[in-house]
Amino acid sequence: MDIKRAAVIGSGVMGSGIAAHIANAGIPVVLLDIVPKSGDDRSAIAKGALEKLKKADPAAFMHPKNARLVTPGNLEDDLHLLAECDWIVEAIIEDIGLKAALYQRIDPVRKPGSVVSSNTSTIPLNMLTEGQSETFKADFLITHFFNPPRYMRLLELVTSEKTRPEAAEAIAAFCDRSLGKGVVRCKDTPGFIANRIGVTWIQAAVNEAINLGLTVEEADAVAGRPMGIPKTGIFGLMDLVGIDLMPHIAKSLLSTLPDGDFYRGIYREHAVIKQMIADGYIGRKGKGGFYRVNKAGGKRVKEAIDLQTGQFRTSDRVKLESVTTAGKDLRALAEFPDRTGAYARKVLAQTLAYAASLVPEIADSIVAVDEAMRLGYNWKFGPFELIDKLGTTWFAELCRSEGLTVPALVAQADGRSFYRVEGGKLQYLTTGGIYDDVVRPEGVLLLADVKRAAGGKPVWKNGSAALWDIGDGVLCFEFTSKMNALDEGTMAAYQKAMGLIGDGKGQWKALVIHNEADNFSVGANLGLAMFAVNIALWPQIEQLVEMGQQTYRALKYAPFPVVSAPSGMALGGGCEILLHSDHVQAHAETYMGLVEVGVGLLPGWGGCTEMLARAAANPRRPAGPMPPVAQAFETISLAKVGKSAAEGKELMYLKASDGITMNRDRLLADAKAKALELAQDYTPPEKTTYTLPGPTGLVALEMFVEGFALQGKATPHDLVVSRHVAAVLTGGDTDHTQTVGEDHLLELERKGFMALIRTPASMDRIEHMLTTGKPLRN
Repeated sequence: MDIKRAAVIGSGVMGSGIAAHIANAGIPVVLLDIVPKSGDDRSAIAKGALEKLKKADPAAFMHPKNARLVTPGNLEDDLHLLAECDWIVEAIIEDIGLKAALYQRIDPVRKPGSVVSSNTSTIPLNMLTEGQSETFKADFLITHFFNPPRYMRLLELVTSEKTRPEAAEAIAAFCDRSLGKGVVRCKDTPGFIANRIGVTWIQAAVNEAINLGLTVEEADAVAGRPMGIPKTGIFGLMDLVGIDLMPHIAKSLLSTLPDGDFYRGIYREHAVIKQMIADGYIGRKGKGGFYRVNKAGGKRVKEAIDLQTGQFRTSDRVKLESVTTAGKDLRALAEFPDRTGAYARKVLAQTLAYAASLVPEIADSIVAVDEAMRLGYNWKFGPFELIDKLGTTWFAELCRSEGLTVPALVAQADGRSFYRVEGGKLQYLTTGGIYDDVVRPEGVLLLADVKRAAGGKPVWKNGSAALWDIGDGVLCFEFTSKMNALDEGTMAAYQKAMGLIGDGKGQWKALVIHNEADNFSVGANLGLAMFAVNIALWPQIEQLVEMGQQTYRALKYAPFPVVSAPSGMALGGGCEILLHSDHVQAHAETYMGLVEVGVGLLPGWGGCTEMLARAAANPRRPAGPMPPVAQAFETISLAKVGKSAAEGKELMYLKASDGITMNRDRLLADAKAKALELAQDYTPPEKTTYTLPGPTGLVALEMFVEGFALQGKATPHDLVVSRHVAAVLTGGDTDHTQTVGEDHLLELERKGFMALIRTPASMDRIEHMLTTGKPLRN
């Protein structure tokens, strides 16, 4: 079955977020809630939720226009709309009685064969369907989204023996391909996978921090990045999700967990947290939480709560010897002979032993558990991957020393790792004690698997990039520098790739530019640029600018197709490579932009030239040479960033013909398929010529920028940088009766770039960005 129309019942934070994300997939969705007790508008609750969605930060919609796909209504007047829906998502409060009553109302009016799912986070499916019709049970399952639904990739899917297999497959396929979710099949147990383990992890971490007398900063420094957990750590995470939610989740879990469950034994209500909730310190959505910003006296001071006294104090930046000494060695951290090392030991022992004891109760394999914790809690490593880092023998001994039962899976491993690479394939230890291959879903191609199959040996590499054979005559170009910053080595690697592929008629047919880092590329290496400026290596800087221009241009006109497949940030030079590609297959969560003006520079690797060409080719632009110049100037001078691939298309960083992949795991396969399609009968694009306004256009743009300055929207150095951008885009010494080629514009880019990089104010911007990670408004 196809999902062509959907409904979400319950317009709270989760329900409205789910509705927004279904709309992001291009599917019309009805959002229903109860009729308010007062007021004339009977759909005011759902309408209010939709208005909040439009203003949400981070944005719930991938493009503002997607809001038009959401129709708000109420459960008394609009229930009949469910008859048009293929999928109905229930997302009301965690009250089993209210849910059961709602299902009784849904069942008679819904379309026959439509799927109904609950977004419950803790209530088992068998309890939800008790007393419902047999046809309802056949069409019912659990789809547990994580908050916020657009950004959190985990979707826990729970079915019963009565759920129609085709219903489960249809929802799994839609959530995977159209919503971009990592769908993890869970068993019908309390809390499913991620929350069952995650809530226990949080409880253990809070308990032990208080027991050992750690500050919240110390606890977050240990149980954060050193364990492959986001920098929020434990207490920062609770602030993020809402401290007031924790008692509700705990209550729901405790009502359904079996007697003797480990979580029951460690659950504690801490007086300091109860008082925080009573006082409104419920996290970022309240007055603050374990951390807050005190604005008293006109200054912003970050404060943290004292776990022993409940009083706020100035937050300390901690630098722990255990963390510094251990580095990336998790076992060294857990063995460190101080209270922070003891904290790591106790939290790891309790959390990982609990997780290992739950397989196969909550899932058939350790792979599902690890996937759920990576995608649902943003852990870099799942529980079993963490045990492998510690060593199964060492971990078994840790369990004994902490008074914990050694889990059967750990005992069964008997010193073996839970994961291994055999014959170039990743394998996992099954509950039967043998190794089996980790099987990817059809249509998924991961660069990590390609590397394993190649034994870690690329076709070619240098310090900045590597080339990998991804099959069928397609080479994959991977950035490998820190933050995937681009430098001279990157350009050399591009040239090597072009040499290997040649005319595209030999061993290699096409090039895909892709990597699996958090960000595609943050642009040129500013640290190297600053070093070169400090010792006045002006010829070398200009040579690198020209090398980048020539390399990107050679890729654009190469006799084979170049397909870029970005995800995360693609900024500056990272965005410029997208502009020069034949096709971009972008992950939906790609944030692209030419942001050079933020560091006092202009796009110097063809970014200005390519944006001008795209604006000129825009069929909706007014006639004449000035409109495309003005459009490109606005985008570049304001450093506009598309906060999704959909917004990237609107800003013309992506062409109308470029593709968007919702599920990141499918990105490389989609890009490779497009590269092979283009390679069948490929011809390079024709050279572009431009008709530009010249000095008269420059004067017009200067007046525009000066108007911004008078309004206080542009700083003095913004004026300087913008004038250089305008000088490039208007074409220098030309006018609308002449045509100029790319060479002319690229020369103007180089001149403008070199003039700006010699400017002290630009150097201040670069240094400030390198030091703070934030732009300087000078």
